[in-house]
Amino acid sequence: MTGADRDAERATVTVVVPTRNNIRTIEACLRSVAEQTHPGVELLVVDNHSSDGTPQVAERFADRVITAGPERSAQRNTGIEAARSEWVLWLDSDMVLPPRTIALALDTARATGATGIALPERTIGEGFWTACRALERECYLDDPWLHNPRLVRRDYLLGDGTFHTDMSGPEDADLRMKMRSSGAGIELAPIIIDHDEGRLTVRDVMSKRYYYGRSIPAFAEQHEGAVGAQGKAVLRSYLRNHRRLLGDPAHAIGMVALRAMEAGGYAMGARRGRKDRTTP
Repeated sequence: MTGADRDAERATVTVVVPTRNNIRTIEACLRSVAEQTHPGVELLVVDNHSSDGTPQVAERFADRVITAGPERSAQRNTGIEAARSEWVLWLDSDMVLPPRTIALALDTARATGATGIALPERTIGEGFWTACRALERECYLDDPWLHNPRLVRRDYLLGDGTFHTDMSGPEDADLRMKMRSSGAGIELAPIIIDHDEGRLTVRDVMSKRYYYGRSIPAFAEQHEGAVGAQGKAVLRSYLRNHRRLLGDPAHAIGMVALRAMEAGGYAMGARRGRKDRTTP
């Protein structure tokens, strides 16, 4: 083992998981963190006053369970401040890590000198709309520009990288934009993590995108032109993966319909967000 390999093996990592009423998925998420091959991973769960037993499950796995809110960005910032490690990795509570995820992410950081490491995701779950989402995510797996970092050096996060508390949804893209503009490198780890979206429904999609859309005015204010650039990058990914889409026409058509519904949800949410920002 080389000296650089020993440094990667000794690197400390805190995993921060913000939660609120996630009893369906929280155990699988936290168990996957506990089963990482990298030694000495600290696990913090930041729970926003759950009422469904989520904190009790978290107590079985986490080093600490912190009660804090009001939204995901604030919860992540709380976890970053409480972390005791060189690196911080944040997960949504419906994500599951393969056992070597953290080890491979740290190896990528050591080999590239990156400040942040992205973990490509695949969607798992049941039903037609979930399969459409899974096909969509497959188009992004090899596109570094569209992946937001999940493992980042804590000193960067404590400086320029705190999550914008006016955003819930675009905060990951906001961090990616800030990192790229500051010259902080982001690389993709050679691993794919699972995002358990359950059985998606049209109502789920619209309500979540409306909620996320309310943060778009704050995001656009911070990054002029970024919303349009993101849309163009997504379209380029679809064109690059046209053979994959043509090979599954039913879900490809559903994917287009899903994206159209999401665009409507974002637009309605953004309209409400602009109104909220101008109302005294």
